[in-house]
Amino acid sequence: MLPMRAAILTLLLGAAPVAFPSQAESIKVTIDGLVYAPAEIEAKVGDEIEWVNKDALVHTATLNGGAEVLLPAKKSGRLVLQQPGSFDYICRYHPNMKGHITVRP
Repeated sequence: MLPMRAAILTLLLGAAPVAFPSQAESIKVTIDGLVYAPAEIEAKVGDEIEWVNKDALVHTATLNGGAEVLLPAKKSGRLVLQQPGSFDYICRYHPNMKGHITVRP
């Protein structure tokens, strides 16, 4: 009787769905020649954006939702995405630099 119960238990546990939390990703955006590349990003809540400034000028990534990341010359800055939505961003010092982030839940 015990081997039969063990077999049933193994079968039931083996058939149970297992949910794994999705891992946050790090997404890199390069700034070179006054351009964000890539300019369009798709991400999910919890992902981190890293802007790498290769220019000799200071830049920002200023989101229309209020967040701003200061990007000194030849340095990088990061932002963890906290909420879903669609966000345009610019460089406060060079408003012709434009990017867009779509954040899924």
